[in-house]
Amino acid sequence: MKKAVTLKKNHEFRRLYGKGASAAGSGLVIYCRKNRLGHNRLGVTVSTKLGNAVVRNRARRRLRETYRLNQHLMRQGYDMVLVARHRAVNMPWGELNASFLKLSGKLGLLEEALG
Repeated sequence: MKKAVTLKKNHEFRRLYGKGASAAGSGLVIYCRKNRLGHNRLGVTVSTKLGNAVVRNRARRRLRETYRLNQHLMRQGYDMVLVARHRAVNMPWGELNASFLKLSGKLGLLEEALG
């Protein structure tokens, strides 16, 4: 599977925080906004308050993997930022995945089921 196209620039993150829609759960917050590209772009942020570099990188990897496994269910043409909360570090995998899907559904990021 291809790597996700990522958001890198500060102004892209600020635009999403300011003008994007958001949904918050116990382990993460999702900000999203429609883009004019034909594909999704992903950004992941983790605060230094969460812990040292090892803990932050683990949270980042878990969020990226959650997105990667569910990317085939997502609508295309959105910019998304996943913000890790403190609970995302030790949250069971199934619970984190369910939380991501629930929040994505709330924001209308999931494709409608056919039939």
